[in-house]
Amino acid sequence: MLSRLASQRLIEVRQAFRLSSQGYRSFSTALNYHIDGPDNNPDLPWEFSEANKAKVKGILSHYPSNYKQSAVIPLLDLAQQQHGGWLPVSAMNAVAKVVGAAPIRVYEVATFYSMFNRSKVGKYHLLVCGTTPCMICGSREIEGALLKHLGVERNEVTKDGLFSVGEMECMGCCVNAPMIAVADYTNGSEGYMYNYYEDVTTQRVVEIVEMLRKGEKPPVGTQNPKRIMSGPEGGNTTLLSDPKPPPCRDLDAC
Repeated sequence: MLSRLASQRLIEVRQAFRLSSQGYRSFSTALNYHIDGPDNNPDLPWEFSEANKAKVKGILSHYPSNYKQSAVIPLLDLAQQQHGGWLPVSAMNAVAKVVGAAPIRVYEVATFYSMFNRSKVGKYHLLVCGTTPCMICGSREIEGALLKHLGVERNEVTKDGLFSVGEMECMGCCVNAPMIAVADYTNGSEGYMYNYYEDVTTQRVVEIVEMLRKGEKPPVGTQNPKRIMSGPEGGNTTLLSDPKPPPCRDLDAC
């Protein structure tokens, strides 16, 4: 009975994701298993470029020869950069071959970390912080504004291949919430970078998108002109001078 229900549920899930692969990829990075497609299957050849082969050697040199599997994460990251921001299964197989591991060991890593994209993303992958402080400050509205402006669903790529929208958990600057990160894959692995934009509004994120579309570089960091980095609007109101030393200790004598 239970096995029959489980089998039926698996069939339903597979059917749903076959439909999603035909147009709606909003959940394509959410599952921890792989479904073959014309642009993502183990029969497609994949190998590191000549330039990246040298980087592979450099990465492996950081680990003892009998611990090459420790290099899986940086090698997957390099493969993702080379492949335009996402990891096909053939790239994971290539990494497994480099480190001498069973492919499943590499799949386990790639499916665990959300930074690895297992479906196509845009040249600019817009990641909205979804952690509690950003949600309280309007991150869902930020995401909604991006999706509406671009005319896509989450993790779906725009027709021109430039943009996609995803979610990232905690970017580490809660005091400047809400914020987004932009993974820039326009120059491949040579110029790959993350840029962070803080104190964003629904209007400002659309402006950032249009600046990127024109090839411009929006200023990173806080988008609030009244703030300097993480400082309060209007400047500091406390800690305006050096703190007084404790009366029981002569700091100058230290």
